Amino acid sequence: MLKGARERRVRTGGIELCVAELGDPSAPTVVLVHGYPDSKEVWSEVAPRLAERFHVVLYDVRGHGRSTAPRPLRGGFTLEKLTDDFLAVADAVSPHRPVHLVGHDWGSVQAWEFVTVRRTEGRVASFTSMSGPSLDHLGLWIDTRLRRPTPRRVAQLLGQGARSWYVYALHTPKLPELAWRGPLGKHWPRLLERVEKIPGGTYPTSSLPKDAAHGAWLYRDNLRSRLCRPRRDAYAHAPVQLITPLNDAFLSEKLYDDLDRWVPQLTRRTLPAKHWIPRTRPDRLAAWITEFVTSVEGGRPDVSTATGKYADWFGGQLVLVTGAGSGIGRATAFAFAEAGARVVAVDRDAEAAARTAELSRLLGAPQSWAETVDVSDEQAMEKLAAKVAAEYGVVDVLVNNAGIGLGGSFFDTTPEDWKKVLDVNLWGVIHGCRLFGRQMTERGQGGHIVNTASAAAYQPSKALSAYGTSKAAVLMLSECLRAELAGQGIGVSAICPGFVNTNITSTARFAGVDAEEEKRRQKRTARLYGLRNYPPEKVADAILRAVVRNEAVVPVTPEARGARLLSRLAPGALRAIARLEPPL
Repeated sequence: MLKGARERRVRTGGIELCVAELGDPSAPTVVLVHGYPDSKEVWSEVAPRLAERFHVVLYDVRGHGRSTAPRPLRGGFTLEKLTDDFLAVADAVSPHRPVHLVGHDWGSVQAWEFVTVRRTEGRVASFTSMSGPSLDHLGLWIDTRLRRPTPRRVAQLLGQGARSWYVYALHTPKLPELAWRGPLGKHWPRLLERVEKIPGGTYPTSSLPKDAAHGAWLYRDNLRSRLCRPRRDAYAHAPVQLITPLNDAFLSEKLYDDLDRWVPQLTRRTLPAKHWIPRTRPDRLAAWITEFVTSVEGGRPDVSTATGKYADWFGGQLVLVTGAGSGIGRATAFAFAEAGARVVAVDRDAEAAARTAELSRLLGAPQSWAETVDVSDEQAMEKLAAKVAAEYGVVDVLVNNAGIGLGGSFFDTTPEDWKKVLDVNLWGVIHGCRLFGRQMTERGQGGHIVNTASAAAYQPSKALSAYGTSKAAVLMLSECLRAELAGQGIGVSAICPGFVNTNITSTARFAGVDAEEEKRRQKRTARLYGLRNYPPEKVADAILRAVVRNEAVVPVTPEARGARLLSRLAPGALRAIARLEPPL
């Protein structure tokens, strides 16, 4: 039983359902419906997070967990009877207000029935669906592709048919029951831990073999009849939020291509995750469900206000950007804000960070915050990491962007110069990766780290020995960390811009010259970069694309891409270029 939950029994159709409640009963009610072969305990990480704002209700579907099973089993799990169960639970826990539905896997399949049949109108305020389509919509999706086949549609059918191998097995007599009550039930927790990266603990519960054996009738009682004779009036009568894990081994995201036809008020979300997201992504789900339910309660059911190219991908994610007070950092914070992310703008300039956060809120990220820190200060970074985790949550995407410029020959560069540039450009990245990356690994839900390197990481220059060394170190650190974290679902990307028009050129230091000459060189460099006029917004777009595609090394500007190619094919040419005098 969930810690702190209030439990009751609800009788319906000759069975008893075990219902658990959390949170304030006077708050809006959110009903969580589990899938196969789970019990309500699959929600044990999501429910307490939602209970901070809502009245949360979970129940064991008939034949699962601590609910009783129908007798006989055959014919006892039809969608019509599951709808009776839902209405009985809704009437018991929220008799005078409609409830907000959340379903995963078969819980979502059921909930699609609840939100599209006439007799539940007025009882469902909203529905959040994940990893489970409407059987009616699926039947019509299949029918359309069979009647009007094209190479793409045939490929989609064959692809989903291959993913649905388990459905055929579940229709065989007795075999699923024997497997679940035998070796499969015994080894299932270990399989989930290994394949889905689900943290071990109290899930799944000891009732798993029985639950899975009973749950086979969900498929047998419903699939064949609904796929062969789908309802053609299965329109949703409440707003729907669709959350699609992109790496789901059982369901293709193509199943939802036509969903707008059936759902007048639809909000789409995607997630780089596998099937069991209630266990692997509870923070993200709780944030999205909270946002959606709050918006519906406030009379604004369409929460997809983000307009960025990757709005479906980054909506609700927590993104921290260092060096966010200007240049590439600010542009990156804005790009994530436009994609609907929650943004933490970090800079050593408090006023600049606050301005970035303020503008991010205007661009579509109402949850944007500013933090002030010097990334080279280890203790300050440790305090920042602890504060962010406590107040905002574990970061989903970390962008280590803060950096400083330093020009001059090797012999003119003093040990103090070296220390300063390495402290910010390299140690700042190390601190960020170590502190926030560790939080990602401990959470066990994946994430992404972006480190801003430079084309100077692989393009040598006689005038950039310290700067180029710091960025080459960042590039190699990123490659090593990418290898180390790959098995934990955490991607690492090194972004390598070339000449980008930012204020780093006007603030860069030059070793071995007096103040007047340094100021002249700063103005000259800023003018040259201004003439090149490559905007930081393009670098920001490359950063978001790198996260989506999980790219390792991303040269951004044409000169950065050209130098990267030469470094592989003609390194001698780069060495010759390195000997040229810089245009200062």
